[in-house]
Amino acid sequence: MQPIFEFIGNYWWLAFPLIGVMGALGSAWERNARGRHKRRIEIMHAKAELKAAQAAARGKAVPAASLPPMTGPLPTTPSLSQGVTDAVATGMAGSTTNSASQRVSQLERLFAAHDAVTARWLEYELDVAKIIAFPAMSDGRQPLTAGFLKAKRIADGLRPASAKARLSKDQLTEYRNAVADFEVAFDVAERDARRLKDSSFTEGERKRLDTAKQLLTVAIDQAATPAERQLAYRRVREELDGLISISDEAIEVLENKVMLEITPGPPASGSGTAPSASVNPTPPAASAPADSAPADPLTMPAAPQHPGTTPPPPPKNATWPVPARGTGDTAPGRVVHPKPHH
Repeated sequence: MQPIFEFIGNYWWLAFPLIGVMGALGSAWERNARGRHKRRIEIMHAKAELKAAQAAARGKAVPAASLPPMTGPLPTTPSLSQGVTDAVATGMAGSTTNSASQRVSQLERLFAAHDAVTARWLEYELDVAKIIAFPAMSDGRQPLTAGFLKAKRIADGLRPASAKARLSKDQLTEYRNAVADFEVAFDVAERDARRLKDSSFTEGERKRLDTAKQLLTVAIDQAATPAERQLAYRRVREELDGLISISDEAIEVLENKVMLEITPGPPASGSGTAPSASVNPTPPAASAPADSAPADPLTMPAAPQHPGTTPPPPPKNATWPVPARGTGDTAPGRVVHPKPHH
């Protein structure tokens, strides 16, 4: 006994860490006991659901009472037999309706989280400017990016067709965990890509990336001419060739931005063709011979008078006054008018 007492006298301080270890073991055993109790309750819920479905199929009445929620806090010192008896005694009709609505709302929340992460990823996948600024997000050789793409593929594969799809509890839990892994993997990959930027490239490659950034600004500038856009777009493709792999969807989005035409403005005043005047041009005045006399209104046809216009010249077949030849009856220069024919 003497050696035992000496050991206790020398190592009495070991009692304190041993007490901590024993406390941790006790806590672990209590957590395991609670987990086993919770699993038993879930099994009883599943059995009650099955019995309720069988009773409904046979046309028997199903009690409207529902089971207590499985996600609620468990008692510290539960009576397992009493809890099982209460679970079996209650009905499952109301529980089935509540669980279905809860499952639909939970799937809708998971869909929203899934789509939000996918939209954030597409910003890096379709925007060439972000691809140039953070090339690690589109480089599958990066370990974190590869892990994110793997998590995305798993989450997409486990995603149900709609929120009303019938899933088992295990399938719902698996999809929930996949969405959580997908979100965490994207956050980690995004932070790493923003930290690295273009540090994995050489000095010459970084200069090419800077040149591509400047040319990209010209290519999508609406103030530039279409020829300048096309030239800048071709230069961007040449600078990025061999440096960064751009998806076909990103190239299509960039081409749509480059091909935007400049909206033509309103025509400048005075640049158009002036409308032709509808007023008839004024005919030149006919030059009468010096020795002719003014026309006789009796022999000339009357021309219609239009306000603001010059009367047209007389017709060709009009009878002009002819000077009389020298006779004894008339004086020189006298005009003789012909007699009208009746």
